[in-house]
Amino acid sequence: MFQLFAQGCAAPGSSSPPDSLTGKNPAAFWKEQLRFPRVRTAQAAIGPVLAGRLRAHSLEAKQLEVFIRMIKSRAELEVWARNQGGGPFQLFETYPLSATSGTLGPKRRAGDYQVPEGFYEIDRFNPKSNYHLSLGLNYPNAADRALGEPHPGGDIFIHGGAASIGCMPITDAGIEEVYLLAVASRAAGQAVIPVHLFPFPITEVELAKRRNSPHQAFWRSLMPGYTYFEQHHDVVKADALAVAR
Repeated sequence: MFQLFAQGCAAPGSSSPPDSLTGKNPAAFWKEQLRFPRVRTAQAAIGPVLAGRLRAHSLEAKQLEVFIRMIKSRAELEVWARNQGGGPFQLFETYPLSATSGTLGPKRRAGDYQVPEGFYEIDRFNPKSNYHLSLGLNYPNAADRALGEPHPGGDIFIHGGAASIGCMPITDAGIEEVYLLAVASRAAGQAVIPVHLFPFPITEVELAKRRNSPHQAFWRSLMPGYTYFEQHHDVVKADALAVAR
C-alpha cells in the first residue's frame, strides 16, 4: 500500500475531474493514485529520497499526518508533519511560492486574483492538472460564503508551475513532494488535511502596523487559530475557528 515511498490549479482541459476525497477508501488510495502517469513518475524519481527524509524526522509513512500553512508575507508554503498520535507537528519543509497574485486580504469574489485567507482543508487530488499536479482547497467554505459576495469564485489549488491567479504555485518539483506527502497521509487514514492561510503572522505587533486596514476585524478573527498553532504546534478543531466580518 505504501509502495510510493519504496522506490496534477483546476484543469479545464483535463479529460477527468479532480479526484475528490469523498467516499474514498484510504487503504486503496495509493493504488488508485498510481494509475496516473505523473504520480508514478514522481514516485519513481523522488519516492526513495522522500522516504529517507521522513525517516530522518522519525516519521513513518504508514502513520503520517500532515498540516499545511502559508503566510502570504513570507511567500512560502510550510508542510508540517507528525506520526498519528505522536504529539506536536514538526516543520518538515518549506516551499517558496514561484508566483504570487493579489494583495494582503481575503478572497471575496470571483476574478479578484486574491489568494484566500482562513481555515481550509484539502478536498481534491488532481493528478492531471494543467499545472502538473494539484491539491484543491474547499474554497469557498462556510465563512467565505457568509462574508463574501454572491459569487465568491472557486477552484483554489496548491499546484506546480509558476503562474497564479489566486492559487499557490510551488514549482513542479515542489508540488511533487507535497502531493506525495498528502497522498501518503490520506492513505494512512488522515481524512482531513488542514490548510491554514494567513496574510502575515497574526500578532498584535503585525496587526498594529495595519490598524487602518478594512480587514482588521477579519484578521483578528484568525488570531486564535494562528496563536494556538504557534504555542502548541497542533491544530484547533475546525468547529472552534469562528470567523467574524
